[in-house]
Amino acid sequence: MAIAKAERLMNLALCLLGTGRPLSKRELRGSIEAYLEAGSDDAFNRMFERDKDDLRELGLVIETVENLDGETGYVARRDSNRLPPITLDGEEAAALGLAAKVWQQARLAGAASGALQKLRAAGMPEAEDSYEAHHSALEPRIPVHEAAFEPLMLACRDRRPVAFDYRKANSARPEQRQVEPWTLECWRGHWYLAGWDRDRGAERVFRLSRISGRVRSRAGQFVAPVPDVVTVRETVESWAGETATRSALIRLRAGCGYPLRAKALSSRELGNGWDELEVPYGHGLDAWLVEFGPDVVVLEPADLRADVVERLRAVAKG
Repeated sequence: MAIAKAERLMNLALCLLGTGRPLSKRELRGSIEAYLEAGSDDAFNRMFERDKDDLRELGLVIETVENLDGETGYVARRDSNRLPPITLDGEEAAALGLAAKVWQQARLAGAASGALQKLRAAGMPEAEDSYEAHHSALEPRIPVHEAAFEPLMLACRDRRPVAFDYRKANSARPEQRQVEPWTLECWRGHWYLAGWDRDRGAERVFRLSRISGRVRSRAGQFVAPVPDVVTVRETVESWAGETATRSALIRLRAGCGYPLRAKALSSRELGNGWDELEVPYGHGLDAWLVEFGPDVVVLEPADLRADVVERLRAVAKG
């Protein structure tokens, strides 16, 4: 279905760009096979209007012109749809090269490499890669292992509601969520989706690694307004205790929990394979500590210890 629509949009764009004069609906219908196969005039008109709006949303400038006989025609003039020459200096070219390398291990690798090749073919300078020269031991990358990433990325782009099964940190079983996806963001090696949860009637952030099964598209438009700025990182940071005003004392198994060690305010060896750490304590720290399982024991405060024990019991009960 998606391929058929993409082919239809491409054919319509080529017809509008390739003509020397405005084409009427009748002429366009006779030139594009998918329109010829439309069951009725009403079906064709609906399909054409949707396709025309989609092309305009993608950036194609389509003019509506009325001829002497009063018939409406459509044309996409090449001079109105031509990008200006691309001029990049060495530093800008190096930045684009680095950005393409970041995606080499992800699903966008092909698109990033193809875009870079086209820019180089258009005259983008082959900049000296100072990053490669001085940091060859490091490899920039954005990890994308979750199967939900690609369908959610497309849903965010197309403003298309989705449904998926999601397991909360304190639950052993997933539950279905109906979401209007806004944006994806990577934070500390994990991908998060921000959007409007229709069932709860509120903004929510979902960690992609907790989505199970297939992401399913839903018909219809967004019912909630999309904010101009979506603060995914700030929301996740608050859940992870980044905005903490207190501290907690935990026991951590030696050689484990490096993200916790990186955040620790202080640490000391206890012996017998355990260390004691003081970590920032904010909203959501209990959910994060549960992820480390038996490698973490909360010593204080008592309310955090009780929350972690409760979450572990909920998981154990299934």
